[in-house]
Amino acid sequence: MTDQPLWAAEFTRLSDAIRSGAVTSCELTELMLERIAAHDARLNSYAAVAPDVARAAARAADAEIAAGNWRGPLHGIPLAVKDAFATVDIPTGFGSPVFAGQPITEESTATARLRAAGAVMLGKLTLTEGVYADHHPSITPPVNPFGPAHWTGTSSSGSGVAVTSGLAYATLGTDTGGSIRLPSSCCGVVGIKPTWGRVSRHGVFPLAESLDHVGPMARSTADAAALLGVIAGTDAADPTSAPAPLDDYLEAALSADVAGLTIGIDRTFIASRATDEVQASIEAAVEVMSALGARFVAVDFPDPDAILRGWAVQCAVECALAHEGAYPSRSAEYGERLSALIERGRRHTARDMAVALQDRRDFNGRMARLFSGIDLLMVPGLPVAGPSMDFMASLGEDPAAILAIGPFTAPFDVCGYPTITLPCGQSSEGIPMGLQFVGGPFAEALLCRAGGAYQSVTAFHRRRPDL
Repeated sequence: MTDQPLWAAEFTRLSDAIRSGAVTSCELTELMLERIAAHDARLNSYAAVAPDVARAAARAADAEIAAGNWRGPLHGIPLAVKDAFATVDIPTGFGSPVFAGQPITEESTATARLRAAGAVMLGKLTLTEGVYADHHPSITPPVNPFGPAHWTGTSSSGSGVAVTSGLAYATLGTDTGGSIRLPSSCCGVVGIKPTWGRVSRHGVFPLAESLDHVGPMARSTADAAALLGVIAGTDAADPTSAPAPLDDYLEAALSADVAGLTIGIDRTFIASRATDEVQASIEAAVEVMSALGARFVAVDFPDPDAILRGWAVQCAVECALAHEGAYPSRSAEYGERLSALIERGRRHTARDMAVALQDRRDFNGRMARLFSGIDLLMVPGLPVAGPSMDFMASLGEDPAAILAIGPFTAPFDVCGYPTITLPCGQSSEGIPMGLQFVGGPFAEALLCRAGGAYQSVTAFHRRRPDL
C-alpha cells in the first residue's frame, strides 16, 4: 500500500487500497479526526472541524465503492479547505468576525467539485484576515510544526500546517501574492498556483480579483495534480474562468519525464534577492533536473520592482472594492493590517492605478518574450530559508514587505502564469525550503511532469514534522 504511516501517506498511494477495500474511507477519516483532536489545540490549523459531515461522507463513499461505483482518486479521501471557500454545511468565517455567521446558501464551485469527486470534507482551515497578511486579533495563528518560532506563510497558513502535520490529506488554497506558495515552502508541501482563470473563483472570498488564484496544496506532485484535475475547468458561475481544454495532470505527474525540457534560470536575479542558503538549494535542484535530462539556459528575468509596487496598488484598490459593503461602516471590527490596506486602496488615485496597469502590461509582454525561448523557469519559493517570526516582524508595513518577501511569488500573480512549488531541502534550523517551476499560460501539465520527475528521485516532500 505505502511505506509511510497511513496518516503521512500521499493520498494517491492510498487510492487503490480504498478502492480494493484494504482500507476504508471511514478508517482514514477517523484517523484524521483523532489526529486533529490530539494535535490541533497546539497547531491551530483548523477554523472549524465538522466530524458529523465527514463521517457521513465517509460512510457514503465506502458504500459507493463497495458497490463498484468508484469515482476516481479522490473518492473517500479526507480533505479540508481554506476557510476562504463557501460551504453550506460547515461554518464559513472567511478569517474574520466581520463575516463569520453569515448564512451560506451556495457552495463554492471548487468545493462542490471536490464533493462530486467523492472527497470527504473534514472542516475549514485557518487563514489570515481577508486573505491578506495577518490573522485577525481574535484568531490564534497556526504554528509551524517544524519550529514554532518560524513563519507558516500567508494566507493559506492553516492549510500548509494541516497537510504537512497529517491533519488532512490535502487542501485547497488561494494565492494573490504567494499565499499557496509561501506556506507550501515554509511547511514542506506541494502547491500549484494554476494559470489565472484555470480554476473557478465562484464562492471564494476575494482579496484582489484580478490577482486571485485558486489551487491545490498537497503532499506530492501526484496528489496536487489529482486535485487540480478535479477542480479545473470553466464555470458558468465565474465568467472569468477559462474555456481552455484540460489535460490529464495526474498522468503528467506520474510520467516523470523531463528529458529535453529547456529550463530558464536567472542566477543574477536570484542572487540579488536570495540568501546563500536559498541559492545553494536551487543549485542542488539544477543538478537533479540536469541528471534527469533537462537543459538549463541563462535568461534575463524582467526587473519586478515596478510591478511589485503596482501589485501593492492593485491589491489595495481591489480589496477596498471587495469590502465596500462592510468598510468603513464596520471598520472598528477589522484588524489593523487589513484595515490599513483598505484605507490605502480608498486613497489611491486613478493615476496610481493607471501606472500600475501600464507596468503590468509591460511586464506581461516581457514575460511572453522570455517564455518564447524556454519551456519552464526555475526560481526559489522564498528569498529567505525558513524565515523566523522575528524576521517577518522586522519587514514593517506593506508595500515594503511585498518587495522583501515576494519577489519570487507576486510577479506570477501579476502575469497569471502557473507555478508549482516543491520542497527542496531544509534550512540550517530545520525549516523546509521550496523551489518553483513556472510555466507559460495553461502549462500545468508540464509543471506536473517536472514536479513528478523531481520527486521521483528526491524525498524532501516525504519529510513530516515530529509532533
